[in-house]
Amino acid sequence: MFIHRKMSENIQKFKKFPVIAILGPRQSGKTVFTKKYFPEHIFVSFEQEAVRQEAVQDPEKFFKKYDNQHGIIIDEFQYVPEILSQIKFLSDEYNRPGYFILTGSSNFLMNQHISQSLAGRVGILTMLPLSINELQQAKQLPSLDDLILQGGYPRMYQEKFAPDDFYPSYIHSYVERDVRQLTKVIDLYQFQRFMKLCAARVGQLLNFSDLAVNCGISVKTAENWISILQASYVIFLLQPYHVNFNKRVIKQAKLYFYDTGVASSLLELKDTHSLSHSYMYGHLFENLIITDLIKQYYVRGTQPPLYFWRDKNGRIEVDCLINQGYRLIPIEIKSSMTMRNEYFDGLLQFQEISKEILSKNYVIYAGDTTEQRNPGMMISWKNIGNFIDEFLSI
Repeated sequence: MFIHRKMSENIQKFKKFPVIAILGPRQSGKTVFTKKYFPEHIFVSFEQEAVRQEAVQDPEKFFKKYDNQHGIIIDEFQYVPEILSQIKFLSDEYNRPGYFILTGSSNFLMNQHISQSLAGRVGILTMLPLSINELQQAKQLPSLDDLILQGGYPRMYQEKFAPDDFYPSYIHSYVERDVRQLTKVIDLYQFQRFMKLCAARVGQLLNFSDLAVNCGISVKTAENWISILQASYVIFLLQPYHVNFNKRVIKQAKLYFYDTGVASSLLELKDTHSLSHSYMYGHLFENLIITDLIKQYYVRGTQPPLYFWRDKNGRIEVDCLINQGYRLIPIEIKSSMTMRNEYFDGLLQFQEISKEILSKNYVIYAGDTTEQRNPGMMISWKNIGNFIDEFLSI
């Protein structure tokens, strides 16, 4: 079963570049997507050792061998970053828009290589696991608690995996394969422990010293391992918004996972009962919503302008601020299924002290009904795909 990806609706504008790079975590659907929307391109994968060796030993001969009037898809190109110089040469030599399609599941040095080798020649897209909107369109959207546990990886829905069958294997494969191949991490067991500690800090301020002490590593190692998890699309850091606030606000980032299924597995939450009774439930719901908002931007090929805001005393906080340039959209995220006007209190306080131009206030919650209220709009978690579409068109 093929699940339609919203990125396909925006891919056309990127075909003017000679090179299109589609980056994202393993098994997020990049290979299936490229084969579907570039059917006449030759497909080669650097997962295969023999193919990698061909490209490393003689890049010029490699591209002559796989020459095609339509183009070439190179899967997992990060294994042979040296080919980018040859791609640059061929892109400049021939006028072939959309000819090279590169996919990569790791950002280790990739953006650095791309910016140095292919500046002005490459359109970069990020493909994350399935969004709420994509699952709705495919009529595959489960209940909220099941969605948090199942995450958004396409194979979960196409092959009907149980989370406890899929994610331990996925995480083990990631640690054993990507971390060992692409970094100098020696103690993989300790690195897995580090990942579990990160999962227990979803939605919280990133504290390197705390992570280091609890994992028995140095602060420098903790910083390095956070970078590894970021570069391989396991976690991301939501930055604080501090324009016009000087020293009044927190300037630490908050930690989130790109997929709640991965985070839930690391937390050993195996079913909806254990999830609903977990102290992490609210944090995982917040993670689900923040990540889904990010996906809405990535499918359009744009960087997500998302932040959070918290004063130094922690008394006032805005879970998510979307910076549209000319105004801010403040969003509170609540895991309750009940509508309450008091959920707008922090947003209204922020409105009073902010010097920024704000839109109306929004609360995204775990209920099923979307409703306009006096303090602002209550948005059901099921409707945030449509919500993003609406205000991005303003």
